[in-house]
Amino acid sequence: MTGLLVTGVHVVAAVLFVHLVLANPPLANGFAFVVATMVSYLINTLWSFSSRLHGRTLGRFVVVSIGGLGLAMLVAWVAQRVGLGYLAGIAAVALIIPVYTFILHNFWTYR
Repeated sequence: MTGLLVTGVHVVAAVLFVHLVLANPPLANGFAFVVATMVSYLINTLWSFSSRLHGRTLGRFVVVSIGGLGLAMLVAWVAQRVGLGYLAGIAAVALIIPVYTFILHNFWTYR
């Protein structure tokens, strides 16, 4: 449930960025990832993993998120380089990043 919500936040933020700020899909995905990550930390910590806001989990969450940010921008860049439209790049990011982050959060961040 959390993953779907955060993925939705990411998609909406990326599309709005492309249409309202700058038509640069990799940058839009980077921006969207930051917005989605803020929402994700709160929801994952308080609800999904029933934890409390704590410096240790925040630090680990940030490490996972920075890796995810790089991966999100890489996926969007690759999609753009192979000639896919920006929506296909966003879709690829939306499919790959939640899996990456869930695995790392489950086995490291909230362990």
